[in-house]
Amino acid sequence: MTDPKKTANDEAPVSENSVPETPVTEDQTPAEPAPKPDTSAKGDEAAKKAKTPAEDNDEVTALKSELAAMKDRALRAVAEAENVRRRADKERSETMKFASSGLAKELLPVVDNLRRALDSVPEEARAENDVLKNLMVGVEMTEKMLLDAFSKHHIQKLDPLDQKFNYAEHQAIQEVPDTGKPAGTVVQVLQHGYKLHDRLLRPAMVLVAKADATSPPDDTDKVDTTA
Repeated sequence: MTDPKKTANDEAPVSENSVPETPVTEDQTPAEPAPKPDTSAKGDEAAKKAKTPAEDNDEVTALKSELAAMKDRALRAVAEAENVRRRADKERSETMKFASSGLAKELLPVVDNLRRALDSVPEEARAENDVLKNLMVGVEMTEKMLLDAFSKHHIQKLDPLDQKFNYAEHQAIQEVPDTGKPAGTVVQVLQHGYKLHDRLLRPAMVLVAKADATSPPDDTDKVDTTA
């Protein structure tokens, strides 16, 4: 006699391969596999980047040394540029200062000839001839205007008469004995000299007093008598 309490499921046959299934709810997700260790190149690079404090100090010291060297090179470059600028300014200033030296040298013979013309005419001839007198006045005015133009451009005339001979500005042509003046004194100026600022354009050609045989000069320096 069968038990009425048994259900249809109790009477169903059970297969050997049947496995009870665990129901999965909507909130549950399948379990994920455990992560594998990173053995890629990124892991090696990260390991290399990890440095010790001593290595960091060495790197900082090297960077400071390199920075100091770059500063030194920069300062040297600035100093060199400043020196080049100063030299250029000095050369430009010198060029402007002595720019008229070439023209002045060309005009010096003109001044010499004007003076020779004036010295060649005696005062008696001027007094006797009004035409010659007016001509000489015109020559004198021309010489004065030219010398004034020289003066405006800092061209100085050297007139060393009765002065001590100067090797830097004078050229001795001859020594004259028995002048009654100390040896080495300029007794005659044959051709005036000229200077532009502190640069000699032409030395003055002069005659100097010769020392007497009985009284040697105080200054025993040899006088240059070469023309």
